[in-house]
Amino acid sequence: MELIHQTLSSKASAMIGKENKYGAHNYHPLPVVLERGEGVYVWDMDGKKYFDFLSAYSAVNQGHCHPKIVNAMIKQAQTLTLTSRAFYNDQLGNYEEYVTKYFGFDKVLPMNTGAEAVETALKLCRKWAYEVKGIPENQAQIIVCENNFHGRTTTIISFSNDESARKSFGPFTSGFIKIPYDDIEALEKVLKSTTNIAGFLVEPIQGEAGVYVPADGYLAKAKALCEQHNALFIDDEVQTGIARTGKLLAVHHENVQPDILILGKALSGGVYPVSAVLANDEIMNVIQPGQHGSTFGGNPIAAAVAIAALEVIREEKLSENAERLGIILRKGLNEIAQRNSLITLVRGKGLLNAIVINCGEDSDLAWDICMKFSEYGLLAKPTHGNKIRLAPPLVITESQIHDCLSIIERALNDFRQ
Repeated sequence: MELIHQTLSSKASAMIGKENKYGAHNYHPLPVVLERGEGVYVWDMDGKKYFDFLSAYSAVNQGHCHPKIVNAMIKQAQTLTLTSRAFYNDQLGNYEEYVTKYFGFDKVLPMNTGAEAVETALKLCRKWAYEVKGIPENQAQIIVCENNFHGRTTTIISFSNDESARKSFGPFTSGFIKIPYDDIEALEKVLKSTTNIAGFLVEPIQGEAGVYVPADGYLAKAKALCEQHNALFIDDEVQTGIARTGKLLAVHHENVQPDILILGKALSGGVYPVSAVLANDEIMNVIQPGQHGSTFGGNPIAAAVAIAALEVIREEKLSENAERLGIILRKGLNEIAQRNSLITLVRGKGLLNAIVINCGEDSDLAWDICMKFSEYGLLAKPTHGNKIRLAPPLVITESQIHDCLSIIERALNDFRQ
């Protein structure tokens, strides 16, 4: 890290030093200090401009500092910011009506962060299991997938197999059964052989695992199996939702409507923490006053911001843009892979993509390649060691995609033997 710091300006190095001294060391950021963003671009403290190919893990699908979303936040912040849910406010009902109709559900439970929304969905699934399905109290089981990433709260890491997120954080929460991802036979076997199954929690694409796209038909078959065995299909679209994969939701590629939908990140356009859990009345009505909530969940700013963020998705046809440009991006990446053996695999859907680098998961090569990307004006980050996620804001243009492909190839060529 010290060698890297020598290439930074004194003010950028000082800012990194402050974080290292005063902040918990729970992240390992690329050594770039950003201070401004607009659309697909971000600028560092020294004025260097970059393409953002991470999009805050798909939170800024609408682009950095989208004026419509920012203006909605400013206008509401100057009027009323927070009431708690002890009182009604004049924004929440409008948002609840808008978001439920937008995604086709009866009700929404508003929260703030993605992990909170996942926790909410787990509680909701269990309560439905006891009060509607009739599972004996404290015996509900929820099926999850290996290599999942749903957050880092204590309950969620209880069913993770990421040891860096689990080690020294036990004891863990019981009530989960792990099966391989993209394995419909494994899901069917558990549903048939295990009593007291409440639901199946799944990412339509495993983002943190390196943009692992399941086989065609997997999600539709999983939903059908859940219906057959009266288990809830819980769809975590915190990263894959809000147009990222070329459809409004990733499950829409297979015409699936989940029983419980989890949203976050781009629900706010990246300007304010907003998350949500959506379900129909039969499920959501099991929640009664005092059983779940959040002081900030459903606050007036969040409501105004989320409506604006969702309006932008429709008005600017960002699902369509992601679908069209994702095809162009993957085609370009595969062409680079034919010329450069450092890329062993290209995968993705829409504008959620990844390249797998020809090295072991414990190698620093993918990190070094991302450092070279940044040198040439593109920001991306490795995941699971040898995979680099490539996920620009959905407002990117075709010419910008080609510019970025040129940067990617130039950087990769610097590592050729």
